[in-house]
Amino acid sequence: MSTSEILDELPKLERSEREKVWQRLEELELAEIVETPEALAAIDAARASIKTGKMHSVEEARQLLSQWITESS
Repeated sequence: MSTSEILDELPKLERSEREKVWQRLEELELAEIVETPEALAAIDAARASIKTGKMHSVEEARQLLSQWITESS
């Protein structure tokens, strides 16, 4: 199946089916992330900030993660 065929089929899916597609795409993307010491330290810092009550929106977290990954490359 080609990319354009897949894209054409997406609007036909139920919301729950699209969520499954989204989750799978995220899994594939995360599998490509290299676990550098800097990235692991950033994850630890994020976990610590949760305990202190400092929270970020999903979009903010994605931007921060993107910055951390870029900085460690």
